[in-house]
Order: sequence, then structure tokens, then C-alpha cells
Amino acid sequence: MPVQYEGIRAEHLAVRTAAGLFDVSHMGEIETSGPDAERFLQRLLSNDVGRIPEGGAQYALLCREDGGVIDDLFTYRLGPDRFLTVTNAARHARDFEWLSRHAEGFDVRVRDAASDYAMLALQGPRAREILRRRLEGEEPARMRHTSARVAGVECLVAGTGYTGEDGVELLIPPEGAAAVWDALTAEGAVPAGLGARDTLRLEVCFHLYGNDLSEDRNPIEAGLGWACKLDTGFIGSDALRGFEPTEVLVPFAFTGPGIPRPGNPVLIDGEPRGEVTSGTLSPCLDVGIGMAYLPVAAARPGTRIEVDVRGRLRAAEVREKPLYRKEE
Repeated sequence: MPVQYEGIRAEHLAVRTAAGLFDVSHMGEIETSGPDAERFLQRLLSNDVGRIPEGGAQYALLCREDGGVIDDLFTYRLGPDRFLTVTNAARHARDFEWLSRHAEGFDVRVRDAASDYAMLALQGPRAREILRRRLEGEEPARMRHTSARVAGVECLVAGTGYTGEDGVELLIPPEGAAAVWDALTAEGAVPAGLGARDTLRLEVCFHLYGNDLSEDRNPIEAGLGWACKLDTGFIGSDALRGFEPTEVLVPFAFTGPGIPRPGNPVLIDGEPRGEVTSGTLSPCLDVGIGMAYLPVAAARPGTRIEVDVRGRLRAAEVREKPLYRKEE
């Protein structure tokens, strides 16, 4: 996936105003099937897998026993006893090893399915309009998926995404990906790269593993307690039950010039109290934005902070999520 095609800003704005198309085939996939598939994933994933309907999708975390986040994932229920989980590329091998290791004692098959799929993400307010021109079959609702043909290629079409816009993600046989890409771009979808994917997700405060999530942080600190159903008994739930964080992940925006970058120190009342996990220039807000783990007492929106950008202190303030909201 290239960082950019014609430019990050242009691609970003295309997704916010029309439609962009991302090649996210670097993502991984794991298929879980068998009589114990649901019971097994309920033990591994933080959310309530039993509530995923057939044809549904769900966001969850994969955690260690101490609650540290191994990865954040989307799982699609393909059938009563068959699931497909999409992993982050850099974590795919770790995720597959973790699931395989814990499969003992369950009547379940865990299969690395990454080579079965290419993946494209069609996102933006015109994404579904463009999709319909090449779609043969049912269009999925948000957080649902269907099997349909797109540009003549059989695809898993999911109403999910990573941009804060409506749209779909397409899981495609690799040999058919180029035909789908060419058809959707011919209909007006703008090719978009990794740079715009990052600025888009940060404007709406979606987490990036390796920046905002890690095995050293748990879901409560990351603000993802809503995706943790402790009563399901998932691995890590005991460590999270009753956990009171001292630091939490908060979004912020600069109140003057400058662009924050990961690793920049964050100061409160002149004292270093954290560091930037994700930072960029927001094309829609036209200011520097980011996220950082800060003490709970400093997490309230409106709290004044400073970010040390290459030795120069830049004024900023903690904001509410999401940083970018569409005008009504």
C-alpha cells in the first residue's frame, strides 16, 4: 500500500466529500470453524461473540492474561460455527500463534486464511452509490456483511471501515482484486494510500496498533472498555475487573501552529506527563491533532497541555472524541 497516490490531503478530502478506495490487502485473516467455534472465540475475544448474528460483524480486543492488548480485530460471522477474523498486518503471526495455542481442548479448527483474500476499502459519502453500480446481490447494512458479486467477482462485502465515513470493505479472491479495483476507480472512487488512512482515522480517534495500543496498555486505559464484556470470561477479563487506570488515552488539538508526532513529550504545568502516541496535521480542521496517554486528572476536555515538538513547546488542549465531526 503506497503512502500516497496524488497527495495525502487530496485523498483525505476525497474520502470526506466523495469516495476513496484503499488497497488494504496487507491485513491478515484467520478462519475459525467447528462445533466449539463460538465458545472458543468467546474465551479469546473481549466482546460478546454470542451476540454476533450470522452475517454480522463485531469489534473486539485480543488480550493477554494481564489485560495487555495483543491486537484489535474485526470478526465476521460467516455461519453458525464459522467465523473470519481480520487482524492487523504486523500482528497477524502473533495473533495466529495465540489462537492456535489456546485451541487445545476445543473442538475447533483455526486456519491462517491470509492468502485467501485481498482486501479493498471503499469509503466516503458516495461509496455505496459507486458500489451499487457494480454490485450484483444484497448491499450490507452497517456492521453487517453479505456475499455478492462486485464487478463480476464474488466478494465478502462488509459494512465496516476505518475512516469515520460510511462505506464497505471487500474481501476478495486475490486473482479478482485488480478487476474490482479498476471497476470502482472507473466509477469515480479516488485511489487513497496509507497517509490518508492515518489522517482519516486520527480525526475520528480510531486506534492504531503499535501507536495507541500495545501489550503494555489495556483496553480500559485505551478507552475501549465498551468492547470488553467481562462476564464472558475472556482471557484478560480478571485483570480488568475493577481496574482503575491512572492514565488514559485522550485526543488533543493544537491551539496554534505545529504538527505533533509520535514520541513527542507532553507537558502539563511545565512537567513531562506523557507522550504523543499518534499525531498529524488534520486536513479538515487545519490544525495539528493527536492522542496521548495522560494522567486521569488531565483527561478532561479543555485541559491545557503543551507538546514538545523538536525542542519547541506547542500549545494544545485536550478535546472530546471525535476530533472531527461532520456538519449537520
